[in-house]
Amino acid sequence: MPIKNRLADLHSEITGWRRHLHAHPELMYDVHETAGFVAERLKEFGIDDITTGVGKTGVVATIKGKSDSKGRVIGLRADMDALPITEITGLDYASTVPGKMHACGHDGHTAMLLGAAKYLAETRNFDGTVVLIFQPAEEGGAGGKAMCDDGLMDRWGIQEVYGMHNAPGIPVGTFAIRPGPLMASSDDFEIVVTGKGGHAASPHDAIDTTLVASQIVVSLHSIVSRNIDPLKSVVLTVGTFKTDSDASNIIAHTVRMTGTVRTLDSAYRAIAEDRVRRVATDIASAYGATAEVNWAPGYPVTINSEAETQHAIEAARAVSGNVDEDTPPIMPSEDFSYMLEERPGAYMFLGNGDTAQCHHPAYNFDDEAIPVGCSWFAEIVERRMPAA
Repeated sequence: MPIKNRLADLHSEITGWRRHLHAHPELMYDVHETAGFVAERLKEFGIDDITTGVGKTGVVATIKGKSDSKGRVIGLRADMDALPITEITGLDYASTVPGKMHACGHDGHTAMLLGAAKYLAETRNFDGTVVLIFQPAEEGGAGGKAMCDDGLMDRWGIQEVYGMHNAPGIPVGTFAIRPGPLMASSDDFEIVVTGKGGHAASPHDAIDTTLVASQIVVSLHSIVSRNIDPLKSVVLTVGTFKTDSDASNIIAHTVRMTGTVRTLDSAYRAIAEDRVRRVATDIASAYGATAEVNWAPGYPVTINSEAETQHAIEAARAVSGNVDEDTPPIMPSEDFSYMLEERPGAYMFLGNGDTAQCHHPAYNFDDEAIPVGCSWFAEIVERRMPAA
């Protein structure tokens, strides 16, 4: 595997950064210590153009190549935030913060981009500018959107943007990618059904919201099977169902349910929202109840640009002989999608080996993947902006 020699030499140091970050997880936009750690490392590398507080707590830094004959600018992104999960790995560098852990590998992503940054700052063997993007709040906070809204692409003149995520179940050293939709959009909904509370012994004097809400749940699941092209991917899940009473002899006055809709086709986001609203309100009305539907748009579909996907594949081939160029899309969502809506680019998966899945309390990033991921980041730069 032709990992860059310098990055192989740096493996132990980068692993140390990763394990430090793992032991000190932070959530959402509250990543002040992590962002500070990143900025300090970047300063040590001799990178002078470092901006903090982008998209609230993001860090953006630039590295100039040996030359800049064509004005090329490429962005490389890593996410910094952790998850509200209690770690059970028992590692000697396990989370020191109760109820928080790096259960998705963002510690590894940040460390790999730092490793690539150190290499690129030392060698500068490219013609153009690299923009390093360290993003907060990927886990539900839309930090990618916040950074874009803060002018990320225009302020730094980014022309192409690339990101990476570890993938448990794929061997370490193996890359996986596809052009077009790679990860799903994710929208959340809340439905509040209001009827008429009463005594369980006198249902005729009440409007039973539990019955009404149950009919709504069953009917919502007909949307995917009866309103969506069977060749398209849409997932609808009702995740919570709560009455306003815990007593067995009371007919609840209200029921609140929440759920999510995911799709790989943006057109079906609008169809799903319309059908959820109509199913809920019409069924409630038929029973004499009412249903209030609140829709919260989430992350868009993550769509890899055709040309940039090929660039990502070529870089992966240069680093590893194992590249799945047509990996199946998956239904989790990713807020790198906001960056891909503003600029062409590609999102790559990197194997994490036979580990627990992301978001599991026993998950851990495999440090053997570090020089592979670092090399891919660096290879993207050197291939897309070859030295003049």
